[in-house]
Formats: sequence, C-alpha cells, structure tokens
Amino acid sequence: MKKKRIFLIDGNSLLYRSYYAIRHLSNSKGFATNAIYGFLSMLKKLIDKEKPHYLGIVFDSKGPTIRHDIFPDYKANRKPMPEDLVPQLPVLKELLSAFKIPIYQKTGYEGDDLLGSLAQQAQQKNIQTIIVSNDKDLLQLIDKSTLLYDITKDAFFDDQKVEEAFGVRPAQIADVLALKGDPVDNIPGVAGIGEKTALNLVREFGSLDNLLSDLTKVKNPKVREKLEQGREALEMSRRLVALEHTVDMKFELEDFLLCEPDYQKLIPLLQELEFTSLLSEYTQKSDQKHQDYTTILKEAQLEELISQLRKSRMVALDTETDSPHPTRARLVGLSFSLQPGQAYYLPLRHDYLGAPLQLAKNTVFKKIQKFLLDPKLKKVGQNLKYDYIVLKREGIELKGIELDSMLLSYLCEPNWGKHNLNRLALTYLQVQTIPYSELVGKGKNQTTMNKVDISQAAPYACQDADLALRLSRMLWEKVEEKNLEDVYRSLELPLVTVLADMEMWGVKINSQVLSDISSELNEHMDRLKGQIYQHSGEEFNLNSPQQLAHILFEKLKLPSSKKTQKTRGFSTSLSVLQDLARNYPIAQFTLEYRQLAKLKSTYADALPLLIHPETGRIHTSYNQTVAATGRLSSSDPNLQNIPIRGEWGPRFRQAFVPESGNLFLSADYSQIELRVLAHMSEDPGLIDTFLRDRDIHQETASRVFGDEASLFDDEPRRRAKIINFSIIYGTSAFSLARELGTTTTEAQSFIDRYFEKYPQVYTFLEQSVRDAEEKGYSETLFGRQRQVPELKQKNKIAWQAGRRIALNTPIQGTAADLMKIAMINIWQEIKKQNLQTKMILQVHDELVFEVPKSEHELMEKLVQGQMENVFPLKVPLKVHVGWGINWDEAK
Repeated sequence: MKKKRIFLIDGNSLLYRSYYAIRHLSNSKGFATNAIYGFLSMLKKLIDKEKPHYLGIVFDSKGPTIRHDIFPDYKANRKPMPEDLVPQLPVLKELLSAFKIPIYQKTGYEGDDLLGSLAQQAQQKNIQTIIVSNDKDLLQLIDKSTLLYDITKDAFFDDQKVEEAFGVRPAQIADVLALKGDPVDNIPGVAGIGEKTALNLVREFGSLDNLLSDLTKVKNPKVREKLEQGREALEMSRRLVALEHTVDMKFELEDFLLCEPDYQKLIPLLQELEFTSLLSEYTQKSDQKHQDYTTILKEAQLEELISQLRKSRMVALDTETDSPHPTRARLVGLSFSLQPGQAYYLPLRHDYLGAPLQLAKNTVFKKIQKFLLDPKLKKVGQNLKYDYIVLKREGIELKGIELDSMLLSYLCEPNWGKHNLNRLALTYLQVQTIPYSELVGKGKNQTTMNKVDISQAAPYACQDADLALRLSRMLWEKVEEKNLEDVYRSLELPLVTVLADMEMWGVKINSQVLSDISSELNEHMDRLKGQIYQHSGEEFNLNSPQQLAHILFEKLKLPSSKKTQKTRGFSTSLSVLQDLARNYPIAQFTLEYRQLAKLKSTYADALPLLIHPETGRIHTSYNQTVAATGRLSSSDPNLQNIPIRGEWGPRFRQAFVPESGNLFLSADYSQIELRVLAHMSEDPGLIDTFLRDRDIHQETASRVFGDEASLFDDEPRRRAKIINFSIIYGTSAFSLARELGTTTTEAQSFIDRYFEKYPQVYTFLEQSVRDAEEKGYSETLFGRQRQVPELKQKNKIAWQAGRRIALNTPIQGTAADLMKIAMINIWQEIKKQNLQTKMILQVHDELVFEVPKSEHELMEKLVQGQMENVFPLKVPLKVHVGWGINWDEAK
C-alpha cells in the first residue's frame, strides 16, 4: 500500500523566491503584493498537481536562535528583509490561516530545524515527508522516508538524485557545508576551502569524522595545512550547519489534513489584494436555485414582464447574439432585470433541432419597443454600446441609457485594463459568472448562442442582466464617493452613442489599392530575402527566430547581447537587431524584411478580409475602458495603428476612401498636449509662444540651444521637438540621450536648460507628482482620476514609473478629455441640424468625417469651430483641416 504523504513547505524559501520572481505588483492602494501572489500561485500549483494528503508550512522565527549561542555573529552578513516584503508576511500568514493550512514557527529555532523535527515525527507515523524548498542545506534531511521537492524546477530529490547532482549522499551534505562555509550566513568553514575541494574531501574520506581522525592522510599539503589551522572554525561550523531533529513540537496528523478554506475569511482578503484570477478559483458559482429567473415563451408571460416594466423607473437589459462583433451580430434573445435576484429571458432566435416555439420577434418588438424607446425608463447594463448597436440594427434606437457598469468600473479603477462582467462580479459581489464557453464550447467545437439549448441559455442571460443591475447600483455609489459623476455624465456616458454610430457606419476600403500594395511588398521582401541569403551564405526560414539566431550568432558569430526567457536561446528581438544593424547589413535587411512582412500580414492582406458582406465597409470597435489615460483605443481591426509616415504610410491611407460623391474631412489638433501644458502650468514663456502663434519647437530650440539653433537647418527644431515631448512624458536623461544620439550628461543639460527657460513648467510637474503622492491618484483638468500606487512603493524602478505616470496623466488625460468633448459636441450638432455627414474615424488627435458635397463649407466651419472652442484655455487650440478623396490626401 502506497504511503500517505505530508508536504512541508519551507515558507521563507518560497516567500523570497516569489518576491524576486515577480518584482512589481501592487493593488490600487499601492500595497505591494508580489510575494503574496507568487506564494499563493505556487501553493495552488502544488495542491493541484500533487494533491497532498497533509500540508503544513514552516517559517523562521524572529530574533536569535540556538546557533547564536554557538556563534554570536551567525548570519551577521544577512541583509534585512526588503522593506516592501516586510508588510506582506503578516498578510500572507492571514491568508494561509484562511486556507486552514497550519503554520509552524518556534522562538530560538530556524524553520529548517522545525522541518527536520516534523519529518522525524512523520517517519514515526509511517508517513512520507516531502519538503518543499530550493534550499540546498535541506538536502541533508533526505532519507528513505523524506524527499525534497523544488517546485520551481518541478524536481524531486531522493538519495540517488542528490548523489547524481552533487556527487555526495544526503548524509554527507552537512559535512560539505561545514568545510566550505557560507559567507551569507557567516559560517566560517575552513579558510581557503571551496565547494569543489570540500566535495572531493568528503567523497574521498566518506565523512568529516573520518577526515579529522587522521589529517596526515590528506595528500595535498596545502589543504592539510588549512584543515589543521582551521580545525576550531570547522568544528564550530559543523555545529552551525547541523539541523535539529528533536525540537519539542506538537504533531497531530489531523492538524495537517488538507481541507476546504474558510471562504468567509479568504474571499475578502483576496478581494482586498485584488487577486482576481485567484478569487475566481475560490469563489463559488452563484446558486441559480436561489434566483427568481423566468424564461418567457408564452404571451401571458410577456404581458407580465410588460406589467413590471410599466411600474419601473430602471431596468437592466442584456442582449444575447450569435457573434461577439456587434455590427455582425444577430439578436438571439433579450434579458431584463428589474430588481436584484430577479430576471427574465426572452428567447427570440434559438434555432437548434428541437427548440421550443418562441414568441415572434415582430410581436415582441411591438410590445416592448415603447419601453426601449422611452428615455424616462432608465436602462442599465454592462457594455451597453454593444446592446445599443445590436438593437439599432434591429430597428430600435435604445433611449434612456443611464448606468453602464463597465464604464463605472473603468472610471473607478482605470489601471485594471479589463472590466468584464466576470471580473466585476468576482471583485464586488463575490460571484463567479457562468462561463460563456460552458454554453458554446471552445475551439473547433465552438457553436453560437442560437444553437444553445434555451434551458442553458436562460440562466446565463438572466444572470448577466441581474449582475449588471446590482453592479451598476454599487459602482455608482463608488463613482459618487470619488466625485466622478460629472466625468461620467458629461464625457463617458454621452460618448457611448457617438462611438456606436461611428462603428455602425464604418469606413470604406479600396481593396485594389491594398492588393497592389501587397504585391509591391512581396517584391521588396523577395529582394531583401535575396540580400539576407547572400550575407548568410545559405537559405533558411526567415520567419523562424531559432533559424535566424543560428545564422547570426552561431554561423556568422555576430555579438549577442540577450537571450530569450523561455528557451534561453539567442534573442532576435527588435532591440537586438537594431543594435546589430548599426554595423551589420544582414541585421538591417532583416529588420526591413520584418517590418514589411508585418505591414503585409496586418494591413495589406488582413483588412480586405474584414470588409462587412452587407455594408462593404470595415467596422472597428472603439474602446472606452482600456487606456488608463482616458484615451480611446481601437480594435478588430485597430485603425489607430494604420501607418502614417515612411514610404508605406501614405500608401495605406490612400486605401481608405469615401463613398462616391463624398469627400473626407480630416481635422487634427496641433500640439494639443503642449497647449494643455501651457494652460495647466501657466508658464509665461509657453503661453506667450502660443498667443503669438510662434513655432513652439523652434522657440524651444532657440531657448535651449541658443545660437546653435540657427547653425543647422531643421536639426535643432527636430531635437527640440523630442525634448518638448520628453518633458511631458517624464523621460530620463538616459532615455533622452538615446533618442538624441548624445551623452547622458548633455541630455541632462538640455533638460536643465529647458526648465531654466520654462520655470513654471518645472514647478507644475513637480507639484503634479507631490499631489499624486498625497492623494494616491493623478487628475485631469476635468476631474478624471488615475491611481498611481507605484508612488507608494519603496522600489526605485517602480517609483520612477509612478513618477512618469503622475507627470503625464494630467496632460495626456486632459487632451483625451478635450477630444471626447469635441466628438460629443460635433455629433450632437450633426444630429441637431439633421446633416448627412458621418464621423467615421478617431485616431489620437485626429477626427475624420465623410462629408457630402452639399455640406463641405458648413462642416469645415462646424468641426473647426467646435474643436478649437471646446473649452476656454489660456492659449488657443489650433486645428489643421484638410480635404481629400482618400485619407492620405485629407491628412
């Protein structure tokens, strides 16, 4: 019968390993969580993989130990625990207590002594012990009933493995440690005896006792002399490295039994630490049996829903569709929730074999569209832009949009990146949502919602509406607490319908232009490929990093500076190739080849495949809740990444065209961030430059470079432009030097001179950092907030990153807010005047409109006027306007 196993974790070993493996991680309050997260992740990995019967964790105790009685300077060289690790330890122990995992530590003893003693007691109960650690000192504990497991290497060590790895048996490890000593623990060992000599001596003599019984047998006279002179230190070292096996400790197997955590303690702790992924592992799915969820298949049930809607002031709604892309999605069903725990699912297009008869869509719409179109009945939901587009494609323009839990969450926690329903439900309600994949499957077997059995779809759909209702109410309170109501109501909420209309209209692509570009790119790539093969002396797969690395670093012997994290092979990353390209043509050709290959695959070949079969246009999605600065982003496809400069940028933009008879109008803010900086800093020099309508980059060049600014055509202006924007982004002198191609000292002198000429810019930027440190967040002119927890960290690199965020957020965030307000105002004017013009693209500081000929003059004035007068700044906002038969010509 196989022995039961007890896993004993060396807590300090795992803690430090986790701390250094994950260097920068903190919650939104700035509390460092890297060591805790790493520890729990490895603990979960251990439990999932090994499924131990029994589990316990051992930590070192504070203060002197029995070894300090032997040698007062024991561990005198040990550095103290890192400052940001100290507060994590008690929180980790609190978590382990919630997991019901016993923790052992004892005054006067190290964790290693407790591990040895617990292993001894386990052996007496015929239990196999697995010590989880990467500490070589613990190898001495290995015997027939005790193994060591290095979790990071997923490697078990028994007698044989130890001997294979180190050439000595576990029982001999302590002798080797005593001979060689340990400078970290300040164990003296024998002066001049290193690990190699120590191993050879123990192998030859078998043990320290045999060695010391007759030193004359040591053949090397120098080694013999060192042993004779260091005998006293050796004897002391021997006592220091030996582990105790008889520490008086209570050992009851039942205490170690792995059991269910205390969820009432665990969930709030994980929530406070913001460990969403771990939270999902330990949060129970909501019990649908306790929810009042109704599937509507009969007209009488629909009448009941309508009766409820008549009495309501607010309703949560959600659409179920057959596609994640709203401009391609067909409505499959609707769900509504009017109060927490209660929801209705109205299936409309489930068409699998054996699906029950559903109410006709037209009948349903006639009865419920009054409520969907009623602005007085407030609608709440999660990502309502999606639902708005889906319903509008069905002929219903949703009115009365009030609270969107995704937008509310984003305003409260802009650093999160993802604000999906599952994360919000886990974080705020401790509910794990029904996974979408549980209904439709994954990979090749994935189906669509219309093929899902209504009995499965209904709980999923109802839960979505139910949770959206609960989350919206809860998150609105948080928005009010943070004084973000105005940002929500003035910027984010009205932008929902603006973006929805832009996405639905889309943009037309000339596929032939892209096809021509693709062919030309192919020719250029073939030419580059030939040049690369000529330099390499052979043909190989250029798209294989391994084959390219072999050619560059093994065959051609080019200098290598970096290895990949996963394979530890030679890296062929962008930075590596850029460094090599200065001296080696093959690297330059490879860089060019990669750039062209990316342009071809990402744009020339991919964009035509995304043309909508019904509209003949491309429909991107604009994301309000991704960029922490408040900027919009674009995806599926990302139209904000369409190249601008270089040989190919204009060519790609020529592929974006209006419908016949229309023109593109491009309106681009000029230096908006620098103008925002002038307003917020109130620097007289900056303000004067913009009021006089002077070239800000030329002005900076003359102030920073002095007489040198007139020596070389455009070079001083180019460098000044880099400096201007580097100041906003908090770029270090080192990074600025790389961009300018100069020394760090000279770059720093440019920064110093800049602040001499614009002193209030310096004052404003430094005050921005101090404010962020004090408040915990940076703020835009309109009150948008971004938490900067990095400024509370002791780690210098993390703090510097936080400083850059604090410097940039007020400026870039305000510029993003101005663009959003301009978009809303222009869209409202277009609607108000019943114009045919469509706003179709937003790319950073640029808006693009598709304008019929009859509205050219009106739209140029409208757009330029709205954008330049969006908000009264101390300096004028300037907008460059252009017209064209394609995007490039308009730009």
